[in-house]
Amino acid sequence: MQPLKRLRQLLETLSSPEHYLFSSADFQVPFADLSPAALKMLLGRAVRDGLLVSVCRGLYLYDKVDWPRGMVLYHAAAKLRAHTFNYISLESALSDAGVISQVPLQWLTLISGGRSSIIRCSQWGSIEFIHTKKTAGQVTAELVYDHSCHLWRASVRQAIRDIKAGRRPLDLIDWSVVDELV
Repeated sequence: MQPLKRLRQLLETLSSPEHYLFSSADFQVPFADLSPAALKMLLGRAVRDGLLVSVCRGLYLYDKVDWPRGMVLYHAAAKLRAHTFNYISLESALSDAGVISQVPLQWLTLISGGRSSIIRCSQWGSIEFIHTKKTAGQVTAELVYDHSCHLWRASVRQAIRDIKAGRRPLDLIDWSVVDELV
């Protein structure tokens, strides 16, 4: 069977509304017979043919299932750094809590045990990972798991600590709301 047809069948079998994002590594075992270069060409062809949509380098969206609109950045962040300690914080957490008036559109900020970077995710926006030396044990009391995002989320108190530690602007923060929540 041709690789593109095998890929189509694999995606139809594996995908669901919860599992619609795939990394290049997800295809290495089912396509072990292909060299890394051939697998890269197969995925490129799948994007050109409309079978997959490229979210960012090495991450693909299978658009043939009913995937949750508005959650791609969150799920992409969880998928990209699945083996690293990460949590939603800074402007994203504060905006969601109503502490800052401006909503960062198409921009997701996370604290990460991995390196700092900004990942551009095509039409969905950007993910900003900010490195921390803190361990999960040091902040666990200030985190809750957000099932819809597939990520941990900082409390307002922790997000304020993170924003100060990162020396990010404080001028958008409504301190009266912070006082009510903390």
